[in-house]
Amino acid sequence: MPACRLEWLNLTLDEFEALRLADLEGLHQDEAAARMKVSRQTFGRIVENARRKVAQVLHSGMALSIEGGTVRTTARRCPGCGKKGHPGADCRRKTGGGCDH
Repeated sequence: MPACRLEWLNLTLDEFEALRLADLEGLHQDEAAARMKVSRQTFGRIVENARRKVAQVLHSGMALSIEGGTVRTTARRCPGCGKKGHPGADCRRKTGGGCDH
């Protein structure tokens, strides 16, 4: 099903970062909280909310967006056109100019 037909759920940047630190880097909550400059209890709430949202998206067949501020990333190749440093989400070539559904 095209993403434009799905219900969307928003993951905040803090939730995304908490998932990255806890689940991808495998950090304990105290170390991850220190990296995010929040208390361990706050980190625990953030990562719990994030995991709940991801589970809901997977279970319900929803689309997930990540929003909430400016992010710096390393330059990667766009999956749509192959241009380095090009933001894939904005690539018109990949989507054929937009969703027709």
